[in-house]
Amino acid sequence: MTNKNPTTADWDYPYDPLGAFCHDNHVSLEPTGTGALDNLKFAVKDVMDIAGSTTGFGQPVWLNSHEPASESTVVINQLLNAGARLVGRTIADELSYSLTGENVHYGTPLNPVDPARVPGGSSSGSVSAVAGELVDFSLGTDCAGSVRLPASYCGVYGIRPTHSNVEARGVIPFAPSFDTVGWFARDPKIFEKVGRVILRKCEATEPNRLLVVSDAFALVEPAIRKALQSSIEHLRQRFAISTEIEVSLDGLKPWMECFRTIQGAEIWKSLGSWITAENPVLGPGIDKRIATAREITESQVTTARAAHKQFVDRLQKIMTPGDVLCLPTSPRVAPLKGTDTNTIEDIYRYQAMCLLSIAGLGGLPQISLPMAKLDNLPLGISLIGLPNTDIQLLKMATSLENNRQQ
Repeated sequence: MTNKNPTTADWDYPYDPLGAFCHDNHVSLEPTGTGALDNLKFAVKDVMDIAGSTTGFGQPVWLNSHEPASESTVVINQLLNAGARLVGRTIADELSYSLTGENVHYGTPLNPVDPARVPGGSSSGSVSAVAGELVDFSLGTDCAGSVRLPASYCGVYGIRPTHSNVEARGVIPFAPSFDTVGWFARDPKIFEKVGRVILRKCEATEPNRLLVVSDAFALVEPAIRKALQSSIEHLRQRFAISTEIEVSLDGLKPWMECFRTIQGAEIWKSLGSWITAENPVLGPGIDKRIATAREITESQVTTARAAHKQFVDRLQKIMTPGDVLCLPTSPRVAPLKGTDTNTIEDIYRYQAMCLLSIAGLGGLPQISLPMAKLDNLPLGISLIGLPNTDIQLLKMATSLENNRQQ
């Protein structure tokens, strides 16, 4: 099947020093209206449909085995209608099933902070384009951490919104229980403006109690905790009450295992028939994860869904209106490119998902704030709110930056 794309102008955003953009299925679109996002440029992760263009999903066989979309992703239309200009698609990790940003087929978008390090995935091109100042903001998707982790690695703002609080129609289904459309920005004001355009619901409760997640901080190395300490203290000053809390009385490993089981089963349900029919060559790590997902049993899923309910109940028990959880976004700074696959799988991914699964299982909004560094490399610190408090978190990001500049 031949890839078909819209008859737009030739590649009109050729300045791509970071390798962040897709060239095989490039498309750009002018604004369709005016509003809060006038004169802003944005890019979208290559998992979102654009009418007349074929979505690539970070996988060349996928690109060549699918027809152009008949309509565009809802959120893209919302942004265009608010005055923003779409300048292109950005490279995604293969089938979105990675957290590193290394795509064996299309290359690794550069981390503008340190080109020797990965940008993070699977929204790798989107974060690279923002951090490298090629666009004002970009769309990504976050299932297991694919906006939050890259935001930490590249030192920008990133959000996983409340589950279903951004319309996902037109986005390739991955693991629907956890899939969200998120975004990146360097400027917290733009970060907030995007949210006001695309978020569906907004709870008015103001944050007043900061809950520092002790079991999350216990998972990271002392150097990471030390690097984040001043950020924690700065955040404490923004709340009337601050205290420590344990999210899980049994450690976060069961949360991670529960998440991975449900996620893997849903990924195979979404992609299994295509993989079986096309038998694509998959890159290192991706092939292993797909093979594991294929073997997950219904019994395992049933057990995991029961645990999932218990974890949601736990979050509902410890969080009351006005509460915000505080935790590290990532257990480390961005790893070096080419790090051994087993290390990435068995250590890095495991540790990261222990932290990232909290908001995923809870369906809660989480923002990563670029407030810290270690060895001059970015470290994000995260805030997790109750459902539909996304705008409150975005407002806090703006407020913190305004306060820092005073």
